[in-house]
Amino acid sequence: MTETLRPRVKYVIGPDGSPLTVADLPPPGTQRWVIRRKAEVVAAVRGGLLSLEEACNRYVLTTEEFLSWQASIDRHGLAGLRTTRIQHYRQ
Repeated sequence: MTETLRPRVKYVIGPDGSPLTVADLPPPGTQRWVIRRKAEVVAAVRGGLLSLEEACNRYVLTTEEFLSWQASIDRHGLAGLRTTRIQHYRQ
């Protein structure tokens, strides 16, 4: 099966409205995931800067973890990415 490759974009608009390039993304091996970093990775994948597979490999994430970040943003905005509020938002 041949997968169609999407052309790589040079930048996407980040969560704060500014241009976001690969150089602006959190470094590989990031362990402290604050809201801004999670939102940047989600924006990069949604905009085509990184593929889901590349993001998961680069940041040692499971697909489920990334998809939970994306779903939290969709449902609750950036505040949904707060780890201290996860239980509140799951109800």
